[in-house]
Amino acid sequence: MTDSNPRRGLARGAFLLPNALTTGALMAGFYAIIAAIGDQPVAACVAVVIAGMLDGVDGRVARLTNTQSDFGVQYDSLSDMVSFGIAPAILVFTWVLDGLGQPDTVADKLGWLGAFFYAACGALRLARFNTQAGVADKRYFQGLASPAAAGTMVSTIWFCESRAIDPELVAWPMFLLTVALGTLMVSRVRYFSFKAWPISDRVPFAWIFLVLVVLVMLAVDPPAVLFTIGMVYLISGPLLTARGRYQQRRRRRREGRDDPA
Repeated sequence: MTDSNPRRGLARGAFLLPNALTTGALMAGFYAIIAAIGDQPVAACVAVVIAGMLDGVDGRVARLTNTQSDFGVQYDSLSDMVSFGIAPAILVFTWVLDGLGQPDTVADKLGWLGAFFYAACGALRLARFNTQAGVADKRYFQGLASPAAAGTMVSTIWFCESRAIDPELVAWPMFLLTVALGTLMVSRVRYFSFKAWPISDRVPFAWIFLVLVVLVMLAVDPPAVLFTIGMVYLISGPLLTARGRYQQRRRRRREGRDDPA
């Protein structure tokens, strides 16, 4: 008996290219933890950004090369937990939340609890995403994606470092941002998913020009540009959700008026 399916023999192993990219993202996330512990916040921020870039590429490479696998999905989630859950939590704790209050005070406990809250919400977000992967609308994320949350976190820290802002001056705002990012990850707020874009192989010329402008701006001032993009995307979720609910209520009212009963 001969096996008519040549791909069946590959099921015992793992595809090299997409999982190598995932391993690179995992390595960058692990280095971010080491850098954060070693009091190198900027290096940690850059490492998380690199992890985000690799995470955005590995899935597309797997789809383009038709090398998707259940192993790759689970490995990617574990990598995301390290790079976008644990690493940002440790970074924000070592950078500012560790000095939120005097030792053995409520504020001191809130520091590490806020970091843990973020990490736990990241784990819950990834678990929910895995269970809904086959039924969720690919155009939108339900809740803030963990890479976007981590990107907002590290870009804020990187921006403050680039402007020589004393962490003590932004301690409580950073605590609130940490809790807000964790809450948004497990919320039902919808965010646009760039994984479903572009729909076709061709895009309007204006998008290419926009990408060029963003690249130039990143070369001039990376932390400021990333911070701006992170905040704009963060706010876009509640606005998109509010717009969708408004349209839904408007459609229901219109259907009620058209009902002959």
